[in-house]
Amino acid sequence: MTKKTQYLKPDTILKNYWNDNEHFADLFNAVLFDGKQVIKATELTDLNTESSSVLEHKNYAESIVASRDSIKARKKSTIYGIELVLLGREDQDHIHYAMPMRNMGYDYGTYKKQYDSNAKKYKTSEGLSEDEYLSKMKKSDRFYPVITLTVYYGEKPWDGPTSLHEMLDIPKELEPFVNDYKILLVEARRNNLMLHNLENIDLFNLFEIALNEHLSKNMARQKAIQYCEEHNTDKSVIMTFAGAANIHIDYNALNKGDGTMYSIFEDLVKEGEAKGETRGEAKGIIETGFDFGLSTEDILERLQQKLNISLQQAQEYLNTFAKQSI
Repeated sequence: MTKKTQYLKPDTILKNYWNDNEHFADLFNAVLFDGKQVIKATELTDLNTESSSVLEHKNYAESIVASRDSIKARKKSTIYGIELVLLGREDQDHIHYAMPMRNMGYDYGTYKKQYDSNAKKYKTSEGLSEDEYLSKMKKSDRFYPVITLTVYYGEKPWDGPTSLHEMLDIPKELEPFVNDYKILLVEARRNNLMLHNLENIDLFNLFEIALNEHLSKNMARQKAIQYCEEHNTDKSVIMTFAGAANIHIDYNALNKGDGTMYSIFEDLVKEGEAKGETRGEAKGIIETGFDFGLSTEDILERLQQKLNISLQQAQEYLNTFAKQSI
């Protein structure tokens, strides 16, 4: 017998949605060009999301593998005179406090991949200066620029760093001498994107409703149902929204068309209640752990075992309740 309710993995469902060139182009046009239709869907080509390289020092070498959520090449016509630009997208359902460094690694991997491919042309020193041969790169060689966009789908406002400088303990006097690395961040819960694709508009409007901290779960549910009924929201959008929001979805209701959002948001309310119970249990475990003098490592391990949660989730609970327990 086929399961009536199924869980959609956020990373899989989001990759599938943004793999559509119409969705992808519209998102980047909104972020980079305030909605101006500069990037065309027909100009986008999928690239390998994995960038493998070897980081070499004089006495040391380390292999690096970086796998993006998605990356596409935009070509055929020019942007400000550039014939090709590489566009990467990263999805986050939790705040990542090292995101600038993480994106910096992705971008480095993409540039290193271009460099390695370019260097293969220069197997001998013929036609090269000494410096060019040692560099495995001609003075005139140029690589394609990489733009990485991070989309955050979490409930809490993003309070993580948006630049490398924000991750560093650095005095103001030294800031001009330390290279910075900034991230392009979109919060699904609240944004002013000038979108044109109707499915993108519906998707971000649903996130804005469901993740609104000023609305109760029941109010958000009613507003989302009303929105979907009024806008005849596409099935793919509902599936993507449910997957990204970690909501179990009733496929029977979804395929019927009637009552779809009622079914989905019933589950959202239940999950919200379950999350509240889990937070209460987590607080109790943390308080008890500190009372008995357990180390943070032991408390984290107990949280994971007792609540069946990831280390990242356990760390978030510890960060939230630790100060209250000390």
